[in-house]
Amino acid sequence: MPIPDYQTVMLPLLQYAGDGQEHSLRETIDALAEQFQLTSEERKELLPSGQQEVFDNRVGWARTYLSKAGLLTKTRRSHYAITQRGRDVLAKGLVRLDVKFLKQFEEFREFQALKRTRSGTNGMLEGANRDDTTPEEALESAYERLRDTLAADVLQQVKQAPPSLFEKLVVELLLKMGYGGSRQDAGRAIGGSGDEGIDGIIKEDRLGLDINYIQAKRWEANVGRPEVQKFAGALQGQLAKKGIMITTSSFSNDARDYVSKIDNKIALIDGTQLADLMIDHNLGVSPMASYEVKKIDTDYFTA
Repeated sequence: MPIPDYQTVMLPLLQYAGDGQEHSLRETIDALAEQFQLTSEERKELLPSGQQEVFDNRVGWARTYLSKAGLLTKTRRSHYAITQRGRDVLAKGLVRLDVKFLKQFEEFREFQALKRTRSGTNGMLEGANRDDTTPEEALESAYERLRDTLAADVLQQVKQAPPSLFEKLVVELLLKMGYGGSRQDAGRAIGGSGDEGIDGIIKEDRLGLDINYIQAKRWEANVGRPEVQKFAGALQGQLAKKGIMITTSSFSNDARDYVSKIDNKIALIDGTQLADLMIDHNLGVSPMASYEVKKIDTDYFTA
């Protein structure tokens, strides 16, 4: 089954705490994962940032919301227990517990009002106040939308740039990724020789112990297996083992399948990956704003 949203987790979590015992968040996550019959792959699914598992995040926020409504109380670090109000809610025999239900409690309404004030109500962060996503999911979703838009703009600029700028761009990107040795070495790497489908050579490290052959073209159409085979043949002609193919378009599945089966190691970088790498290495883009997401340091408050 799909990973349940944090509101769907609320009632099972409260029921799990209904035994009146103290529980840790970790054991709760494991128990609820079994109850929802999540697969190991679903348990390992991460938020876009790669910093936390999706299900762990949703259970954590379900506990936070129940606590803000006074149904659970924190007993010690990462531990909680049910309150009398929580027992009263369980006694109602609800089939679902969600944000709409929690709004009857004044403490939760105050929490929601504070959350709306901090996230803003002008729509700049679309989804920040949606009840079906946790705050981290809303923030990361907004970030992903901004990044996707930026990547599309970056790729469009690359396609419109003159050939000389594209060659410089490839050199700069490989340098930022750690290739090329020195800038002078990299400057000679792309020269438009076009020798048997090879546009240049670049060192893999500063010592030049290994080299990579490069083909970088602003193709418009999908790059198929024949083009990749030509490049592989050119590598064999140079007794080379490694190559990098960069295009502003995309590679066919047949081309990628071919590369996975040959002895030569050829990295295929399509337009989407090219834009992503440029963003990751701040090439052609510049940071506009930076936000730190912090969490409470419980050790500081421990006597």
